[in-house]
Amino acid sequence: MTAGSRILIIDYGSQFTQLIARRVREARVYSEIHPPTRSVEWIRDWKPTGIILSGGPNSVYAENAPTADPAVFDVAPVLGVCYGMQLIAHVLGSEVKRGGRREYGRAEIRPTVPSALFEGFDPNETATVWMSHGDHIENAPPGFHVTAASEGNPLAAFEHESRPIYGVQFHPEVAHTPRGRELLANFLFKVCGATPGWTAGAFIEDEVSKIRALVGDAQVICGLSGGVDSSVAAALVHRAIGDQLTCVFVDTGLLRLHEREQVERTMKTHMGIKLVTVDA
Repeated sequence: MTAGSRILIIDYGSQFTQLIARRVREARVYSEIHPPTRSVEWIRDWKPTGIILSGGPNSVYAENAPTADPAVFDVAPVLGVCYGMQLIAHVLGSEVKRGGRREYGRAEIRPTVPSALFEGFDPNETATVWMSHGDHIENAPPGFHVTAASEGNPLAAFEHESRPIYGVQFHPEVAHTPRGRELLANFLFKVCGATPGWTAGAFIEDEVSKIRALVGDAQVICGLSGGVDSSVAAALVHRAIGDQLTCVFVDTGLLRLHEREQVERTMKTHMGIKLVTVDA
């Protein structure tokens, strides 16, 4: 996207990372997933409205575990989820230990102090969340205070006292956390100040405009497999430049029954795309 609010999701290997991106987009805020190898300079240039650190299967204290540059926490508001929370604690001076407070499955948490992240949650009631962690944070790092606790873990969420850095030990993105979308919305709109202006249609129009400007009067060749990725790419480019696009479809001889005919019919007849089929 060239403008508007956008959330950078740093993927630490969680099976739910794609679901985080989906939840953010369902809130009409654009998001992208990138690896933890992105440099601080790259992240600054990307200009995120907020940053979410995903969960993951690693232990933060393990050799070669993916980490984060502390400077990332000064780029934009940050929310750490599960491993992401433990990583915040580890990087900013707290001890993360194995076992002890291991939790897996549904748990009940209770907000302990007022927090923008838990705005709308009644401090006198518990909320159901989904936990999945073997390690635990021994104590909140310097400058942080606990904002939620569960029966098995007195440190289920924390936040910095003056900087917009938040962590939750549970997964707000999954359906097993019924109020997870509300919590993510609080992060997006209360903490980050994001604007809910993104839609799939707006994204398509933005990409079409960029393709049209990039290509100009040139001719374009697109390798087409018939799969989702290449088909969507072909549809976007064709929408932008029309007959300037020629797709090349290679019949490898290993296609499924009638797949060649299906691809040719979809691209040529239904979409009007110039298609050249080549036998391998």
